[in-house]
Amino acid sequence: MKHWLLERIQSYGDSLAISDSSGQYTYAQLHQAVIDNLNFLEEKFQPGQKVILESDYNFNSIALFVALSLSRLIAIPVINNNKAELQNKISVSGADALIKVNQSDVAIRWTEIKSDNSLAQKVTEKQHSGLILFSSGTTGEPKAMLHDLTVLLDTYRDKRTRKLVIMVFLMFDHIGGINTLFNILAMGAKAVIPENRNPETIACLIENEQVNILPASPTFLNLLILSEAIADYDLGSIRMITYGTEPMPEALLSRIKQHFPKAKLLQTFGTSETGIAQIKSRSSNSLDIKIDDPNLDYKVVNGELWLKSKTTILGYLNAGMEQFTDDGWFKTGDIVEERGESYLKIVGRKSDIINVGGEKVLPIEIESFLMSIEGVQDCLVFGEKNALTGQNVAAIIVKKAGFDEQNLRNTIRKECIRNIQRYKVPAKIYFKNALDYSSRFKKSRKVNNTESSYIE
Repeated sequence: MKHWLLERIQSYGDSLAISDSSGQYTYAQLHQAVIDNLNFLEEKFQPGQKVILESDYNFNSIALFVALSLSRLIAIPVINNNKAELQNKISVSGADALIKVNQSDVAIRWTEIKSDNSLAQKVTEKQHSGLILFSSGTTGEPKAMLHDLTVLLDTYRDKRTRKLVIMVFLMFDHIGGINTLFNILAMGAKAVIPENRNPETIACLIENEQVNILPASPTFLNLLILSEAIADYDLGSIRMITYGTEPMPEALLSRIKQHFPKAKLLQTFGTSETGIAQIKSRSSNSLDIKIDDPNLDYKVVNGELWLKSKTTILGYLNAGMEQFTDDGWFKTGDIVEERGESYLKIVGRKSDIINVGGEKVLPIEIESFLMSIEGVQDCLVFGEKNALTGQNVAAIIVKKAGFDEQNLRNTIRKECIRNIQRYKVPAKIYFKNALDYSSRFKKSRKVNNTESSYIE
């Protein structure tokens, strides 16, 4: 078959495409694997059928995912699920089959399911490929959303060839991870796939593979600079660090820049519903961004960012469309400040706002301040119920080694009272050895069973 991505992959020939724990693979090998998978899919499926690909990134799963993207089928990437979660995703997506691919397996285990969902007709009517992604489910039941994968993939067509080495860090079943993959393949770059996502493994791979670009979350970047790996390995090959998926505290951004002084720091932004936007950061030291994407429009309504994108989902399979307006705007739930010269600063999520007697507090503002205090290694700010004010501000603190808890508590109180409005000052502080975070390396704001230390 003819498709620009398949031709692009073929043109890169013997250039290295993928490095995973099983070995190194060229674009020629990837091209042949995609062709083999296209033949397999054509034999097994009819256009429009929905196929779960249960796997994390590896050479075999990437080849199969590319084939699914070109075959007028609907791909459903799923990783690291227990049986109940997997069964729910099978049911909600209306999958026809599940293909499980392991890193060491060339043979594909295929399990027929046979189900149906009428929303898929929106893809098959256009003879396009589809993509079903699930939200993280941090605020409720995961939402299943259907993308037109042919339209999404086409937005990468104009990427220039660049011989870069890029870490594939974000997950296979996440819009950010898919964005990384399509960028790599369109540019002819080399994908470095970690066996796991702990700081030691990532740092070792950066040194050994001479990685140029590291996409990651603020939470992981903080773990990396706090780990011994930052000193044990040479990370000088990094030219750019991209960060997203959660807010970045300004104090943490400054710390990252100190450890990677030669790297450009670029914030990324996107949603599962609209895709990843092309944006510019004002500078490596700034959290201001400018949306500069020919496929996307935006506006700010009562402080909330609304998007209208060429790559907006076709719909949810298991939820209403209340976040969308009748004329196609998606209400992101992100609160932004307009900073002049068309720059925006994302300051938090509507769902995270703490209401203290009618006064609104954004957790990231307080987290950014707390992280600037000497002795605070990491922190998480959240709202707790209060009989008089509705909510109080509370904070979990991870202190640096060598700092006394009581002294640090007193310092935090004094600095907060001196520098921020009184209703924003944490009424309670909880000290923990480490923060909880998700498998996607995002801070978990579901706070339970915490032993507290009180600010008097």
